[in-house]
Amino acid sequence: MEIRENVALAPRTTLKLGGAAKRFAEVVTDDDLVHALAWARCENVRVGILGGGSNLVVPDEGFDGLVIAIATRGMIRDGARWTVRAGEPWDELVAETVARGLAGIECLSGIPGLVGATPIQNVGAYGQEVSSTIVEVRAFDRARETFVTIPAADCAFAYRDSRFKRDPDAFVVTDVTFSFTAGGAPTLAYAELAKSVPAGATLGDVRDTVIRLRRAKAMVVDPNDPNTQSAGSFFTNPIVGAAARDEVIARALARGTVKSASEVPTFPQQDGRIKLAAGWLIERAGIEKGMRRGSVGISDRHALALVHAGGGTTRALLALADEVAARVRDVWGVTLEREPVLFKS
Repeated sequence: MEIRENVALAPRTTLKLGGAAKRFAEVVTDDDLVHALAWARCENVRVGILGGGSNLVVPDEGFDGLVIAIATRGMIRDGARWTVRAGEPWDELVAETVARGLAGIECLSGIPGLVGATPIQNVGAYGQEVSSTIVEVRAFDRARETFVTIPAADCAFAYRDSRFKRDPDAFVVTDVTFSFTAGGAPTLAYAELAKSVPAGATLGDVRDTVIRLRRAKAMVVDPNDPNTQSAGSFFTNPIVGAAARDEVIARALARGTVKSASEVPTFPQQDGRIKLAAGWLIERAGIEKGMRRGSVGISDRHALALVHAGGGTTRALLALADEVAARVRDVWGVTLEREPVLFKS
């Protein structure tokens, strides 16, 4: 394992923004990971973990520490139970499960990044969350300096959340074990997806449809599409109580944004709270698709995506994010939370 100096990080992210890592190591084995973390402890430097770079914002100043890029590959298949290394590309895994008739993650097609990041964010889309298929997560416990296996029940999964996200310096995910459903029917819980697939849709139909829907929103990375030079959805959908929901509805009616309460998209959650649509809140607050602030702006196909047109700065991107969040807060009384991870300079 080689520790390199002053390695540019922008080319390793989908936003193509940010400075360099003062130190950089690519790990392809567990031993590499252990040695890299030990080096960082001995040198008393901070550690940043880099996966596919699709959910990462790097400061213009770069990262004054050691960035560890996860490049471990491989998987063990035991029927419908698969253990997959953290460095495997996520969408390749989805494609293979669909091809083998294994249901459980077909709606998560087209999402960029690596397998190891999915339990951290509890990746979800089109009515599925990755946590519904996860059996356990193997990780390196940085405090105890040993590998541990954490059952799904102890991962504290929630909407776009987990114990790994809440305490990002505690663990480094190395493997994820999934349990899929052999011969299972595709999940059609999301209205837009359900009405877009053919009757009797197969897993393959659902995968193809999800990718088509995502591509229409510039949510499939494409070097020929400038709208995909982004980190995907920059904000999570707010989860609020009934009072906050009622306030949004009241404001929408008072502003003439809607004619009836039913026109405000709300999604009841199992815990009694309500999920609001961040994209709807942004657009109805007057933030238009395609809006530009120099070299950064809003995707012209999805209000949730902040894009970088080239030659910009992370500082400008974050200023735009603050502008959007402030506008939503002023109009709707709702606080938007950032979804991508921000390396601290």
